Amino acid sequence: MCGIAGIFDLNGVRDIDRDALTRMTNALAHRGPDGEGFYFAPGVGLGHRRLAIIDRAGGAQPFHTQSGDVLTYNGEIYNYEALTTRLRDDIPFQTRSDTEVLAEGLSLKGVEFLHDLRGMFAFGFYQPGAHRLTLVRDRLGERPLYYAETSDGFLLFASEIGAIAASGFIDLSLDPRAVADYFHYGYVPDPKAIYRGVNKLEPGSWITFERGKSPRQERYWKPVFTNGSALAYDEAAEMLRERVDDAVKAQMVSDVALGAFLSGGVDSASIVSAMSQAGGSVTACTIGFDDSAHDERAAAHEIATKFQAVHYEDQARADSTALIDQVAAAMGEPFADSSALPSYQVAEIARRHVTVALTGDGGDEVFAGYRRYPFFLGEEKLRRITPPPVRAALFGPLGALYPKLDWAPQPLRAKTTFQALARSSAQSYANAVAINLPSRVDALLNGDFQRTLGGYRPSSLIKDAMESSGAEDPLSRAQYADLMTWLPGRMLVKVDRTSMAHGLEARPPLLDHKIVEWAGAIPVEYKLQYGQGKRILKDAFVSRLGADYIARKKQGFAPPLREWMRRKQDNPALRLNASQHWRESGLFNESTVDAMIRDHRSGRSDCAQELWSVIMFDAFLRVNRP
Repeated sequence: MCGIAGIFDLNGVRDIDRDALTRMTNALAHRGPDGEGFYFAPGVGLGHRRLAIIDRAGGAQPFHTQSGDVLTYNGEIYNYEALTTRLRDDIPFQTRSDTEVLAEGLSLKGVEFLHDLRGMFAFGFYQPGAHRLTLVRDRLGERPLYYAETSDGFLLFASEIGAIAASGFIDLSLDPRAVADYFHYGYVPDPKAIYRGVNKLEPGSWITFERGKSPRQERYWKPVFTNGSALAYDEAAEMLRERVDDAVKAQMVSDVALGAFLSGGVDSASIVSAMSQAGGSVTACTIGFDDSAHDERAAAHEIATKFQAVHYEDQARADSTALIDQVAAAMGEPFADSSALPSYQVAEIARRHVTVALTGDGGDEVFAGYRRYPFFLGEEKLRRITPPPVRAALFGPLGALYPKLDWAPQPLRAKTTFQALARSSAQSYANAVAINLPSRVDALLNGDFQRTLGGYRPSSLIKDAMESSGAEDPLSRAQYADLMTWLPGRMLVKVDRTSMAHGLEARPPLLDHKIVEWAGAIPVEYKLQYGQGKRILKDAFVSRLGADYIARKKQGFAPPLREWMRRKQDNPALRLNASQHWRESGLFNESTVDAMIRDHRSGRSDCAQELWSVIMFDAFLRVNRP
């Protein structure tokens, strides 16, 4: 994996500030510790930091094609050998790198070549003859790409927002809508970025810039849910196992040490089983915790033993305040998924043994594994049989009057369910994926900030996604929304930033676009039935993993926030008492935050998630702002 950066003159061929591009590229050194390269020409400068994975001697970048085009690229093209064979009659290849295949294919076929690619990628492709720059991001958003236009007409792009900021050319004022999205969802969704004027290129999209012309942007791929497969269930399960085996084998191509993240879950265990099936020794890395409720080492050891993997285990303390600033710096934007802390440590530990790690990410989104899916479907059944006026009149007051029983067993915490039933389908699902409920966010953020939003509500993000899904059934609409928002904005950001902070490349085979397309075509009951998510994935691998392993309950992979923020020492909530960053931001109702700290520490209420959002926002301000 690598880091890319560039500066492009939108109005002419002015000189590029080489110092600025050097600063941008240096800000990505952690993504590419094996080397750097630059390309400068009138009106354009490209930078690259390399993590050498394939053809370590011949894949240096920026890469020049035989026709003079230039590529700076972050990613892996898994089918590059097949593409080499296909293109060899037209192109006399000089290396055995996927970089050359991508660059020459683009020169030959243009953006149509994207449809031939199987992999993860983000890149800038410059064509000097037309003074044209094209930015591209892979189908699911596995690799990141930010861009921004300066006030004097230069375009900046980079793998991380910190590199954009390092240019010194952009306004670092916060985007109020991005801030609102963060406190609702726990991350800043695409295409927004936390700073005004900075954008993320959306997954499955390309955008072209030419001198004197308006940018042209197009989406070349998106998930489709047809649910029309005629395959019998058993046949489909067997086919899925074959497709996962194929994707894993394709993603095992590497000239450096390769292994896998292994937790106690079905997804990562399936990946390890497929790696074993592909042949050769398997290296697996597992992190454990001193809290038994979060420690899956025994289950991971069972899988490692079954498939004779070389297994490295280590123990980490994810509930340590010392990690907060490190993770905040790695993320670059405010990020409130607390599992980023152990993810950061897993990557650090894995990098001691491997340079590339296969992961089980994507299984929950592609095969409907999240607990929220069956709850959402249950609510949808009630919505279908109850007219909206009746729902609003009945469940609205119940949701308002029912107490918020943070201390009670789960079945008695019905307040959010009543509130959800009073809302529309999209509004309900937006709350289901939220890290904080809208009413709690409104309490946190002050009136002056709320007025800057002009009536904007973060739930519109999910509403727009569900309406554009083209899917008829509620599960597919929810999955589509997750694949367009939650997956690229939260889950893949976490994986990318925490792994690349340590110079580790992470590859998720379950997000192979061929698997995603196949899963979108099978009946919904193959994925979720009787409240059981990932049904077909589990049945596809039960013969390898064992019925007992498949049936075991998945443990959490995040710090116990509630307990952590009630400690007398090493309590992250107490950092807020001493910090002025969040107070001076002018966004918060300080008295509300202070009351939440007191109420949570005393046990009167559970404010852990709201406080964690403020803690990570405060950390973002502290480590990423000048």
